[in-house]
Amino acid sequence: MNTIEKFDKHVMHSYGRYPLVMQKGEGRRCTDENGKTYIDFGSGIGTNSLGYCDEKWADAVCTQVRTLQHSSNYYYTGIQAEFAEKLCETSGYDSVFFSNSGAEANECAIKIARKYSFDKYGKNRHNIITLVKSFHGRTIATLSATGQESFHNYFFPFLEGFINVNANDIDDLKSKLDNTVCAVMLEYIQGEGGVNALNQDFVNAVFELCADKDVLVIADEVQTGAGRTGKFLAGEYFGKKADITTMAKGLAGGIPIGACLTTEKCSNVLTAGTHGSTFGGNPVACAGGIAVLERLNSEGFLDEVSEKADFIRKELEKCSEVESVSGIGLMIGIKLKTKTASDIAKKALDKGLLVLTAKDKVRLLPPLTISMEEIKGGMKILIDILEE
Repeated sequence: MNTIEKFDKHVMHSYGRYPLVMQKGEGRRCTDENGKTYIDFGSGIGTNSLGYCDEKWADAVCTQVRTLQHSSNYYYTGIQAEFAEKLCETSGYDSVFFSNSGAEANECAIKIARKYSFDKYGKNRHNIITLVKSFHGRTIATLSATGQESFHNYFFPFLEGFINVNANDIDDLKSKLDNTVCAVMLEYIQGEGGVNALNQDFVNAVFELCADKDVLVIADEVQTGAGRTGKFLAGEYFGKKADITTMAKGLAGGIPIGACLTTEKCSNVLTAGTHGSTFGGNPVACAGGIAVLERLNSEGFLDEVSEKADFIRKELEKCSEVESVSGIGLMIGIKLKTKTASDIAKKALDKGLLVLTAKDKVRLLPPLTISMEEIKGGMKILIDILEE
């Protein structure tokens, strides 16, 4: 029985998988069990932010594994304290709750928003506005928050208390932002929804209207955060700082992590017993997170991310099959004129390039450390396929 047969026999079929069995990775390339090498323009859906098995990252993680692999959150650890300090300093937030995924970070944000409002205003001010085409996770609560009808099936009943507003529609926002709302939750760039950035005017309106009503703003930066856009947080592009920001994916370089960051306004909302996580703030994940932050904070690193992104966009704009390019930084959506994104992804795989899709677009989320040589090699494969 080969690997795929064994896998399919024992693992639930909840993913549409490509016929690739990864065996190892080094730098920005991975190798399958047959020895074929691939340039990675997907980085585990934006998670292997430093590529595969980065030496300094791996050393930090392995050192921590041999020191302390886990501790109950009934106790303190120095590594979690250090990571929390560095993350808050880098992001400009005051406090953080650590979890294991983006969905968990968003669950935490939802609970903070509702408890903040309950503590201050009492019951019946619990609704949270989210945007059409948003994606916030696959738990029941975060699926309920997700503004895509395609996800609202099978798992009935979904949770009440979420109201959808059309992205970039200020009038729609105003009509639904009533006295039952405790928060507005948004992605500055809707990743799974098609790699679409919000308009500045709409973002401005969200923050202004929410400030007037003491409604919290939650920024889901699970995919956009940790340097993906060329800034540590995508909110920096819009000149905004949400009351709550969630992070995950690339934050620990490939180890499961989630982080819910709050300003001082919300730092003391969660009290003992109101939230928890067995593995949240795991020492190994924190060690990986510190290694990632050190790289992101190194001189010129994020500038290089933006330069690489500009090069990719310019190359794509020369391609006759490309209708438009969306996103910011190394979060790139490619709308095609005649071809389908899924077909392009399959052909790229055959040619030794890993790309992603988002709705009808080809999506690129390469490791932040990808070299110009690797970008040029991957782009040649992609452009050749698009121009066929």
